[in-house]
Amino acid sequence: MIEPANAGGVGSPRGSSPVRAPVLIAVLVVSAFVMILNETILSVALRDLTVDLGISTTTVQWLTSGFLLTMAVIIPITGFLLERFTARQVFLASLTLFTVGTLVSGLAPGFGVLMTGRVVQACGTAVMLPLLMTSVMRLVPPEKRGATMGTISIVIAVAPAVGPTVGGAVLASLGWRWMFWIVLPLAVAALVLGAVWMRLESETRKVPLDLLSVALSAVGFGGVLYGLASVGESGGGEHTVAPWIPIVVGLASLGVFVARQLSLQRADRALLDLRPFKTRAFSVALVLSALLFMCLLGVGSIMLPLYLQTVLKTSTFVSGLAVLPGGLLLGLLGRPVGRLFDRFGARPLVIPGALALAVSLWLFTFLGADSPLAAVIAIHLLLMGGLGLMMTPLMTESLGALSNQLYSHGSAILSTLQQVAGAFGTAVFVTVASLSTSDPSGAPDAGGLRTAFMVAGVIGVLAFLASLFVSRTTRPAQSRSTLAAESDSGTGTAAEADGAEHTPVPQPSSTHPER
Repeated sequence: MIEPANAGGVGSPRGSSPVRAPVLIAVLVVSAFVMILNETILSVALRDLTVDLGISTTTVQWLTSGFLLTMAVIIPITGFLLERFTARQVFLASLTLFTVGTLVSGLAPGFGVLMTGRVVQACGTAVMLPLLMTSVMRLVPPEKRGATMGTISIVIAVAPAVGPTVGGAVLASLGWRWMFWIVLPLAVAALVLGAVWMRLESETRKVPLDLLSVALSAVGFGGVLYGLASVGESGGGEHTVAPWIPIVVGLASLGVFVARQLSLQRADRALLDLRPFKTRAFSVALVLSALLFMCLLGVGSIMLPLYLQTVLKTSTFVSGLAVLPGGLLLGLLGRPVGRLFDRFGARPLVIPGALALAVSLWLFTFLGADSPLAAVIAIHLLLMGGLGLMMTPLMTESLGALSNQLYSHGSAILSTLQQVAGAFGTAVFVTVASLSTSDPSGAPDAGGLRTAFMVAGVIGVLAFLASLFVSRTTRPAQSRSTLAAESDSGTGTAAEADGAEHTPVPQPSSTHPER
């Protein structure tokens, strides 16, 4: 979608007053925080849920990985939604779905209904993430994006990180259903707040929704992750369907999905425009973001609470408190790291962060049944510190390297890969822990968790190696008018260098200004 020359579209700096823009961003940030907090709030309740619902650990983890998977399936559609509907319509639909899903989850009599409620919640959350990032990229001047994206990192990273803390506090005195009853009024309040303040001028155009692409995306991501999760379902025993079958079907579907998008984007009809991959800075940041989210959600939000509860035998409340310092550190680093990015770029921040990530993951492998809780908290702080140095620079660099018309598709790709990586990491680590355990039931023990942490350590080393490819000199891609106004900037951008590859999107045939 292209913005008109005389008035900003959804978030053009000229389309909103300097005072109104922060208010709109604040509404989006608060709403997204409430929604994303719900991703991992159940992670400390996995043990309670296996007993209460009578299911295995590898099944109950689908309440988290299934949530992430649903987001991964829905997020590619948001590129279409942000072009077809106004920002206000997308926002209200997102919060409504999340509120309904929260209500269903709270009333769920068993695992099936609970899983359904989580899926509905995920549908609403999925739409909010690209809307938030796209709006920020269009509302905020390039020289201030790092600091603002630092605020978004608080939402995307800290909300999942403190989810276990909130969940542990609730479980200490209340049942798991209260996790939803407490979130429900917050969701309703965010919906009312958004209905009052979320009034942006935005342009829409009638673009077709390619249903085949939607189906290929769902089968592709769903097949791969279902296959990975089912490997450890019986602790390596017999399965109704061999795990490799859905994995192969999923990979084949993703291959067809990519081929179809490449074909459709020539006519500007792709469900997910893949042209951002032609920009090197975007591709490198995307790979690092995927590895980062595998560790953030798979290790920080799932494996660590399991270790604290099953090996150290801590209560849900204590395990929640143990991860709180790391979550707070991640939040405190958001804006300062964003300001450092605005001044120095991504490379001086990402490389040390990736090193801290790798070291902390390997330190987890030395933990055992007799390890002091203080050592666990210290390693977790190192992990979160590394992630904090990486997250904001990677998000800002990946989207800032794109031209304006590709922001919505770039944010959809980034959000999709983040959620897929999180679900992938969760499935892999739980599967490895289940296959490596000595418990006949397949429940992870100290040995199984140590093996899973070793796999995470290998991923950390890969992240460090990938960080060495971050560009030494990067600069946000900007519109021609902004570039002309900034005479003190460097010469050229990554997006301009790839200008021939970023084919302009045709002018919408009809516009619908939002009132």
